[in-house]
Formats: sequence, C-alpha cells, structure tokens
Amino acid sequence: MEYFVGIDLGTSSVRAVAVDTVGRTIATGQCEYDIMKPELNQAEQDMNQLWEATIQAIRQMLAWDSRLNGNIKGIGYSGQMHGLVMVDKDCKPIRNAIIWADQRTGTQIEKIYEKIPKEEFSKVFCNQLSAGFLLPSLMWVKEHEPDNYSKIHKVMCPKDYIRYKMCGELGTDASDASSTGMWDMKNRTWAYDLLKQLGISSDLLVDSHEAYEQAGTVTTQCARLTGLKEGTFIAYGGGDSLMMELGNGMIQMGWMASTIGTACHLTCALDAPIYDPKLRTNTWCHGSETLWSIMGAHLSGGVALKWLKNNILGYETFDDMTAIAQEIPVGSEGLLFLPYLNGERTPHNDPDAKAVYLGMTLKHNKAHLIRSTMEGIVYSMKESYSIFQSLGINGSRIIAAGGGAKSALFRQIQADMYNCPIYTNQGKEQASIGAAMTATVGSGTFRDYEEACSHMVHLSEEVTEPILEHVKIYDEEFLRFKEIYASNKHLF
Repeated sequence: MEYFVGIDLGTSSVRAVAVDTVGRTIATGQCEYDIMKPELNQAEQDMNQLWEATIQAIRQMLAWDSRLNGNIKGIGYSGQMHGLVMVDKDCKPIRNAIIWADQRTGTQIEKIYEKIPKEEFSKVFCNQLSAGFLLPSLMWVKEHEPDNYSKIHKVMCPKDYIRYKMCGELGTDASDASSTGMWDMKNRTWAYDLLKQLGISSDLLVDSHEAYEQAGTVTTQCARLTGLKEGTFIAYGGGDSLMMELGNGMIQMGWMASTIGTACHLTCALDAPIYDPKLRTNTWCHGSETLWSIMGAHLSGGVALKWLKNNILGYETFDDMTAIAQEIPVGSEGLLFLPYLNGERTPHNDPDAKAVYLGMTLKHNKAHLIRSTMEGIVYSMKESYSIFQSLGINGSRIIAAGGGAKSALFRQIQADMYNCPIYTNQGKEQASIGAAMTATVGSGTFRDYEEACSHMVHLSEEVTEPILEHVKIYDEEFLRFKEIYASNKHLF
C-alpha cells in the first residue's frame, strides 16, 4: 500500500496527515503554536518554532500507524499565504516571519502606489495590495530595519521554509507566490518590472514552480529528526486556500467552494486569470499551469455566531442555537444582519465597517437574531457571488466547507441564496488531502489532478437543493442588505 502525506502549516497549528490513494485518512499529527504581537497592529511567528512543531506533528503521525513506516511515497504542503520569511546566506531566518494577519504596512502600500499607480500595478498583479502581503512587509523591513534587509539572501513564504528544512532546496510554487504582491498573474512568474521600479533586486527571489513539481527529497538530517524515510519524494505544494480547493475536487471552471469557518470565503476554479477590475476580490494561481482561482474573502463568519452565543445569548452549543433558528421563516421576518464585526474585505475592503441589526421590532426574539445572523453571513458571501456573476462566472456546483458545512440550516440558506445545489465532502482534511494530491501527481502515481480527484475526493450523496420560494425571498431581501453598508458608511 502506498501512502502520501500532506503537511498543512496553518496560523495556529501544523498538521501532518497521511492518506492512501483513495483519500482515506490513515494517521494524523498536530502541534500548536502562537502568534506573537510585538505591537498591537503586528503579527509575527518564529519559523524555528514552526519547524520544531512540524517535527513533532510528523512524529505523532508516524506513531499512529506502524504501516506508514517505509510506505510513504510522497509529501506535499499546504501553507498559510502571504507571509514574509527572510533568510541569510546560511538559509537561517534573519528575524521572525511577518505573517498574513499583520497590519503595519498601510504607509508602505501608499508609497508603492505613489511609484506605480494602482491601475498599472493591478494589470500585472490582478489584485490590490493588502497589509500582510509579502511585498509591503518587505518594504517595511527595508525602511525600518535596514540592517536586517541588508542580510537578506532570499525571501519566501512560510511553508517554503518548512519544505526547505525537509529537502534542503529553496523554492516556491505559483499558488503561494501569486499571493505575495510580487507576481505576474497572467504569465505565472515574478513581476520583475514592477520590482525593478520599487528597487527590489530579483536576486532576493527563489525559483518558482508548479505545486505538483518535485522540490527534492527528504534529507538525511530531516529523516533523523522526523522519522521519515530518507529520499522520499517532496512536491512544492501550495497556498492553503488553493490546496483546500484541490481537496474539494475544484479543478473545473465554475466549481466553487463556500467556506464558512471563523471567517468565510467563496472561491471558484478558473481556466484563465479572470479578475475583478474594481479589485474587490482576489485572483490567485491554482495548482497547475492551466488553473487559476478567484476568491471573495469575508472577515466575519462563524465568529459572528460565536459572539452571539457567548456574549449575548449564552447558549451552550451551536446546535442548540440553530435548532430554534429553524423555526423562524426564511428572511427572519424582515430582520437583517450586517456581519461586519471585524471590518470587511470583500467587497468594501473597509477595516472600519461595523455590524448592524436592521429592522428589529417587538415581534422579534432570540431565534430571529440567530437566523438573521446566519443569513447575514451568507448574504455577505452572496456579494462575492454577485461579483463572480458580473464577470461571467456562474456556479454549476458549490461545495460547502468549514464548520458551516455541518449545519443543515446553513447548507439550505446557501443553496437558496446562491440558487445552486450545495454538496459536501465526505473527507475532513481537505487542505491536507489537496497537499498530498500534489505529491501523487508529481510522483507519477496519478497522471494529473483529474485522475487524482476521481480517486481521492468523495462527495456525500446528500445534496441540498434550492427551494424556489426561498430563492425569491432572499433575492428581494438581498437588495435591502446591500443598502445597509452604503447608508451607514459615514457613521462607521
């Protein structure tokens, strides 16, 4: 039996997951770590700590099942995107990584756009810059830590450093590199001309490859530290949102994933680098030369329900909450919730946006609050769906992912708002399975992602179909929902 490993380097923990060639999870290991905040608006992590955590996660996984030893054919990676890791000539981290959650670089973004107008920049990058992206973080280091900047040999994303520690080769992949702000999206290469205008030497860049290509093999030292077999195939892997798409089988135009976790995102596989000219969404490279992805990001998802549960209503479980919400009619009898408890990314990109309950009357009760909160979360994601549709992208299949996929009510609300059937994945480790899938293709076990997905991705037989009456109600209420932000922006 052959096994493949997906190493998922997240923001709060790293997971090592071994799967077989039909997508079954055989063993797992996990080790947690923290975000460091030197200042209120800063977010950093110690890459040495993340490497030690990766070692522990791999050892836990290998201890899970004796069948693994010697039967792992390949390893792939899924990693938190956007972050900056800088190494010196000895390939040692110069300072802590500045990760995606960092918010210190507003001034640097303004300076970048002063040198290269946003419209000109976006024609190459296909996105607008945001705090936490590698490029503005690098510009901040150049301005505020010149000594550290002068020591830089190469820059990379967080998972790229972990892969280097395992195979001894530097590099990155197109999906992760495309989220740095330094990327030519249409040509799938570094944006050399833009970087030259910004005074950034191309010598700082590592070579870029596709996610399934071979990065190297497990070194002697890595084998000694982790217990993995020396010489095991290692693929480049990719950014976590793209690997989650692979793990959900999203490799065809129009196949989408609606992920409701702490935050939310709606993503869709593309066969061309389509992007929103108004820059309200993100477009990234996907796992192979002919694939891209478009994403709408929303900052308040399950965290809004958690806030309502813990701070307002005092329920013990989410199941208790959603049970009484099912008793309330579609549309919550006119009660609308704008879920911007943490600002919003798509479509407004406004960190000052606030949450609002609108239309409350004496007839409304806690069940209305719960249902309207759930509906507000999906209304916000429907804004991304509307942008996709304006670009000619329509969902033929939408897969519910994240914690929201577990709720029958959430699935029905999504089906009704998107007016599209909602599927779920039988697997629970989509990002890790997607990471492992890159190794199955790169090692030759499967000839391409289509074959890999046909073996490793298994959707549940249950499908949630839209209900026409509900679709009509939500279409009408959505028009009211979109007015809430516009009418209150000056108050925020």
